[in-house]
Amino acid sequence: MERPRSAQMQVAITSFLALFSIVGIALYGLPFFYDFMVRDFGWTRAQVTSGNAYSKLFVGPLFGFVAGYMIDKFGPRRMMMTGIVMAGGALIGLSLMSGLFWIFYLCYLFNALGYVCGGPLPNQVLLSRWFDKSRGKAMGFAYVGIGIGGAIVPLLAAWLVSQIGWRGALAVLGGLMILIAFPAAFFVKESPEGHVEGPKPPLAPIAHIFRNPAFYLLAFGSFCSIGALGATNQNLKLFLSLDQGYSQMAAAKIAFLILTCSIVGRLLMGWLADRWPKKRVMMLIYLLDGCALPLLFFADQPGVMTLFAILFGLGLGGEYMIIPLVVGEFFGVRVLGRIMGIILTADGVAEAVTPMVVAKIRDATGSYDAGFALLIVLSFLGLLAISFLPRKRQEETTAERR
Repeated sequence: MERPRSAQMQVAITSFLALFSIVGIALYGLPFFYDFMVRDFGWTRAQVTSGNAYSKLFVGPLFGFVAGYMIDKFGPRRMMMTGIVMAGGALIGLSLMSGLFWIFYLCYLFNALGYVCGGPLPNQVLLSRWFDKSRGKAMGFAYVGIGIGGAIVPLLAAWLVSQIGWRGALAVLGGLMILIAFPAAFFVKESPEGHVEGPKPPLAPIAHIFRNPAFYLLAFGSFCSIGALGATNQNLKLFLSLDQGYSQMAAAKIAFLILTCSIVGRLLMGWLADRWPKKRVMMLIYLLDGCALPLLFFADQPGVMTLFAILFGLGLGGEYMIIPLVVGEFFGVRVLGRIMGIILTADGVAEAVTPMVVAKIRDATGSYDAGFALLIVLSFLGLLAISFLPRKRQEETTAERR
């Protein structure tokens, strides 16, 4: 079926704006405010990272697969709108708290629900429904929204903090998320089937996928790598500002460089994914992240954090984008929502637990060294798992997509 070019462009822009807001602003923006909470409320590093941890541990296992099923069954549009409002509202709620943990956890609960409903999962399904041969480039373009949002938010947040304080900055960012992403999600079409008449095809079965070793290798590999990335992102501002003595603007510039390089990484890895075996692209991404992490041990040396930011940013750019591309290649698009729901649930657990574990190690030992060593091990375990993925024959992929 021919897909209208204008509708494809609308879909790509919608996903760009949704990921710009929910991942770029919320996921990468919130850690920028952790050191303010440590200073103002007297919280530990483990406590300020626990909101992300506990909310994802609660929401992911309970709602991840259900969200994937609902998206496969009913489409991603309504889920996206709900998620955008919840995630933006969570930041506004965090701006109003006064050191009470129950408010902190409640806001993070809505942030996690917003991420599941409006973040990567529904956008991956939306893009995969609308794009076939150019899926890698479309996914890369949409995921550039994460890089741009993540690159802008540290500098914007630093300026807002200097003008209206960290609470006001959080409120402004939450409102911007809703204003930017909600209108686009409201008007987008669910799938190409929305342009033609006829019944929707029934849900494809997925039981056979759980007998395929590739599913478990992919799930474990992404679990390890996402855990390492999540812990680095959640602890980096704390490490730079409180341990290395970086100013707010200097730390923001490192974050800006990471997310700017991630834009290049997303476009590059999306381009490569349309030309190389997707397994090879995934291994390249994991290798870049694994090689960047040891540089954190030399953060006090001139130029090292710049090199770290470049390598880590390039790998970070392709990390979340490559997973649905590999899943689509191995298992087909018709089951993408449910399979990604499972994999993203596992990844959410890793992204929740590892930042808090690393923060607890820092609180207990007074150093991030042991925590960073753990992240390096996790990163290379993920690379090893992906290296065992089998080759996927194109004719099998084509047959499964039908």
